[in-house]
Amino acid sequence: MNTTLIGLLLFLGAVAANFGGMLAMSTMLGPRRRNPVKDEPFECGSLPVGPNEGRFHVRFYMVAMLFLIFDIEVVFMYPWAMIYKSELGLYGFWSMAVFLFVLVFGLVYEWQRGGMEWD
Repeated sequence: MNTTLIGLLLFLGAVAANFGGMLAMSTMLGPRRRNPVKDEPFECGSLPVGPNEGRFHVRFYMVAMLFLIFDIEVVFMYPWAMIYKSELGLYGFWSMAVFLFVLVFGLVYEWQRGGMEWD
């Protein structure tokens, strides 16, 4: 057999053994007694008050997703800025220009559609 395949099989076996061991240990050592205090939901150190049937508006999720998308895209720009002058050159500049164009176009589109408004 190829040594790469043997290494992969050993790795997969170690992962499976680790998974099985953790599952078995949590089943054997985990707490089994239930009581009302443990079954109660816990939110930031305060007891829950009132029914939990309140719904969030979809706009909340849209703003949260837009924040995550634009935040992650800014994270991609940081390494580019670190190596721009030394290694990337003109090709790196134009590829980032296209990336920023798509980013700004998406932001303007969402802004015009009302995705950034909070009522």
